[in-house]
Amino acid sequence: MSTNNNDWTELEKKVYMQLAKRWPVTIVRGKGMKVWDDKGREYLDFVAGIAVTSLGHCHPVVVDALTRQAKTLIQMSNMYYTVPQLQLADLLVKTSCLDRVFICNSGAEANEGAIKLARRYGKLKLDGAYEIITTHESFHGRTLATTAATGQNQFQEPYTPLPTGFVNVDYNDLDAIKAATNKLTCAVMLEPIQGEGGVNVPSDDYLRKVRAWCDEKGLLLILDEVQTGIARTGTLYAYQQYGAEPDIMTLAKGLGGGVPIGAFLAKERACVFKIGEHGTTFGGNPLICATAFDVLSYIIKKDLASHVQHMGEYLRSGLNNLAADYKIIKEVRGKGLLVALQFNAEIAEPVVLTCLEKGLIVNKVKADVIRFIPPLIVTEKEIARALDIVGKVLKERQ
Repeated sequence: MSTNNNDWTELEKKVYMQLAKRWPVTIVRGKGMKVWDDKGREYLDFVAGIAVTSLGHCHPVVVDALTRQAKTLIQMSNMYYTVPQLQLADLLVKTSCLDRVFICNSGAEANEGAIKLARRYGKLKLDGAYEIITTHESFHGRTLATTAATGQNQFQEPYTPLPTGFVNVDYNDLDAIKAATNKLTCAVMLEPIQGEGGVNVPSDDYLRKVRAWCDEKGLLLILDEVQTGIARTGTLYAYQQYGAEPDIMTLAKGLGGGVPIGAFLAKERACVFKIGEHGTTFGGNPLICATAFDVLSYIIKKDLASHVQHMGEYLRSGLNNLAADYKIIKEVRGKGLLVALQFNAEIAEPVVLTCLEKGLIVNKVKADVIRFIPPLIVTEKEIARALDIVGKVLKERQ
C-alpha cells in the first residue's frame, strides 16, 4: 500500500474500531518538538502524545535506553528479580514521599491498582469500608472501575450499571467531601489539577484541607498524578506545591518518555496487599523500566521542573496577551506546562483544526477549551511560534 494519507484513512475505517475522533493527518515521524506527516509536512507538537513524550519525540535518552536494554533482556515474569525494575522503584521512592511502588502498564492500570489497594485497606483497617469519594469533571481511566471513579457522565452512561462504591462530588469543594463521607468511606481520590476535565486548578489550600479531613476521619488520600506528575506542573510531583502528601499516588504518561508505563506508590501503612492479591504480566518489564529510569534520571539531573516553571510562565503570559486582544478568550489557566485556553463560545474544534492546518498541534478537551501540554524540553522560541499561530487563527475568527 502506498503512503497516501487517503489510503491510511480508508484502511483505518475498514479495520480499526471507530473509537477515536482522528484529525485529518497521518503522523509518520517525530524528532524533539516536531512531527511530520506522510506528505512531509512539519508540525510543532504541543500535545506530546497527551503529556506522554516528556523529552520530546525520539529523544536520545529514550532511544539509547530502549536499544541497550532490548539487546540485554526485554521481558521477565515478576516471579523473578530484575535490575531495571528495582532501580526505577528505588528512584521513585527516593524522589517522593511514598515508601513502596508497584509498576504496571498505564495510568488506568495504576488507578485501578490504587482503588484495589484502598478497598483492601478499608476491608482490613476500616471495618470493611469500600467507598471512594471522587469529583465531577475528573478522569481516572477507561476500565470499568476507573470509569465509575471518573466523574463525567459522558464516559459513564454507556456502561451502566457501573461498579458501585464511588461517590462523585464537586471539585475544589471540601464541604462536599465532608458531606459525602460516611462509615463506608475508605478514601478520597483527586487529581491535583484536573487535566481532562479542562485543566481545572483548585484553590491553594484545597488539597491541604482535604488531607486534614482524611487524617481526621482515618481515610486514605489518593492523588492521581498520571498527568500532573513527572515535572509537568513545575515540580517533580504536583502535590509538592500544595503541602499535602498522599497516602497513595499514581503515575504514568511522562514517566516513560513515550513508552507505556504506569505505577502506583503508597505509604508503608497503606501497603496492605499480600502476595497474590494483585499482579501483572507485562508491568515492570526490564525494557520499559530501563527506559523510564533513564528518562526520570534525566529530568531530575537537568532540573527540567525549574525549566517547566519558566516556560509555563512564558506560555501563560503570552496567552494572557492574546486574551487582551481577543475577547473570545474567557480565561487562561494552568500550572507549569499544563495550560488551558477557554473561550466564550464552543469554538475549540475549529480552532484546533485551523492550528493543525497552520502547523501546530494543540488539544481540544471541551467544546470551549483547548489544552497546551508540550514536551518538557520546549523553548521560548517554540512557544513564541505556537503563540503566533494561535494569534493568527483567532484573528481570522474575528
